Amino acid sequence: MKHTSLLKRTAVLTAVALMLMPAGMPEAAARKRPKKNAEPVPVKVQTNDKGYYKDIWMDSGIGVSSRKDLPAARYLGLEIEALVTAPKKELSFVDTVVQNEVLLGNPLDENGILLYPDGAPRFRCIYMNGGNAQALSRPLGDRGRQIFKDFIHGGGSYVGSCAGAFFATQYKLMDDGVKDYGPNYIGIWPGVVRNSNVTDKRHGVRIEPGSPLLKYYDFGGDNYVAEVYHNGGCYGIVDTLWPAAGEVLARYDISMLDPQPKRKFDGTPVIWSVKEKEEWGRVISCGSHPEGATSGDRLHLMSAMLLYAMEGNAPAHTKGALVFGEPRRMDKATHDNDPAYTRIGDRQYHHFTVEVPAGIDTLNIQLSGVAAETDFDLYLFANPDDFAFRENARYQSISLGMKKNLAIPAPKPGTYYISVFCATTVTAIETDKGTRYMGRVDVLNGVPYEIKVWH
Repeated sequence: MKHTSLLKRTAVLTAVALMLMPAGMPEAAARKRPKKNAEPVPVKVQTNDKGYYKDIWMDSGIGVSSRKDLPAARYLGLEIEALVTAPKKELSFVDTVVQNEVLLGNPLDENGILLYPDGAPRFRCIYMNGGNAQALSRPLGDRGRQIFKDFIHGGGSYVGSCAGAFFATQYKLMDDGVKDYGPNYIGIWPGVVRNSNVTDKRHGVRIEPGSPLLKYYDFGGDNYVAEVYHNGGCYGIVDTLWPAAGEVLARYDISMLDPQPKRKFDGTPVIWSVKEKEEWGRVISCGSHPEGATSGDRLHLMSAMLLYAMEGNAPAHTKGALVFGEPRRMDKATHDNDPAYTRIGDRQYHHFTVEVPAGIDTLNIQLSGVAAETDFDLYLFANPDDFAFRENARYQSISLGMKKNLAIPAPKPGTYYISVFCATTVTAIETDKGTRYMGRVDVLNGVPYEIKVWH
C-alpha cells in the first residue's frame, strides 16, 4: 500500500452501521400454551462469502423505530450495519441530510450505501423496522424508493416488520373497498394488505404446515409462537391479487385477545413471502414485531425470517465472456449506466467466462490496474466448470496490489470461470449514534481494472 496516498484520502462518510444496544421492546411471559423452552444450537450460517460487503443493512431511519440492535442478527453471527436517525420527536434537518447522503449518494459514494457501483446489492438483505410507512417513504422520494426496488431486482433480499410490510406492498385495502395505493408503497410485495386496527397487543403465531421457516427451527415442537407483539400492523389478503409465487409462512392466532377486535383477521397471514424471479431477491413481510426478541421461539421466528430471506438471494452471474488476446477494461462509473463494464466495489466479485479449446499448453490470465493510483488489493480466482470463489477456486492469486498473473498449465477444454475480488474496503467506526466510514472511502465509487486472457 502507498501509505501517504492512503492518508491523503482518509475521510469520514456520514454513514451507518451496527449498534450493539439492547432492544427496547419488552417481552411478556407467555400467557397461553405453556411449553418447554429448550434453546437449540443456532443454525450455522455461512456469512458474507459470495461477494457482498456485509449481510444485513437495517433501516432505523426517518419514520421508523430508531432501533440500534437486531438480536437475531447477533444470534446468527451476521455482519450488520444500520442507518439510525433520531426518534420522531427529536428529528432535525440534519437527520434528513444524513439519510439522503447514505441512501441517495454523495461525492464519496455516488451510488449510495445499498448498491455497488454497477447497481448490484451491496448487502445480502435489508431489514426494515416498524413505524409509519408514509413517514418512512415520503422523505425518500421517487429516487430513494427506486433504490429499494433496484436492490431487490438486483438479487438482494428484504424483511420488513409492520411499517416495513406496508412499505413493501402494492396497496392497502380500506374498509370501504377503496384501494389505497398512495405514492409511498413500492410494490416489491405485489399483493395486498389490510390494517388490523389493533395496537399494543400480543398474539399467537401458527407456523403454516410445510412452511420454509421450519427448515431452521421446530418452535418447541408444536409449530406455535406465543406472545408476539403487535402494534397497528397489517395482514396479508389471500383472495385479492395474491401473487402466483406468494407463500404464507405463518398465520395469526388472535383467540387470546381480550376484547376481541372488531376486524376478524384470525387465521390470516402474519408472515408471507415472494420471490418472483430467480435473478431477484426474496421479500418477506411480517405484520407484527418479533424483531426485539432476545430468547425463545420469538427469537427463532425472527432468525428464521432472516435466514429464509438470504437463502433467496439471486445466484451468481457473469459480466460476460472474455476473448483471447482482447483486454476487457472495467472502468465505467455508476453514472455511465454500463454495468457490464463498471468498476468493482468493496468485497464484491466480478465473474467472467472464457471458452478454452482443446490442445493449448497454458491458459494465461492477467489482471492489472488502469488508473494512475493502483494501491488497491484485488484478488484473482479461476475454476473449470463452476463459479470461482475464494473458498472453492482451484487457481488463485491473492498477493497484495492489483497486478496478478495466473498460468494454468494444460487446461482441460471447456468453460473456465474467472473472478476478480476486491479485498480493499472501508473502515467502519462504531459510535453511540451509528458508524462512520473512514480510511479507504475511495473504494465506494469503485476500483477500475483490466483483465486479459491468452494462450
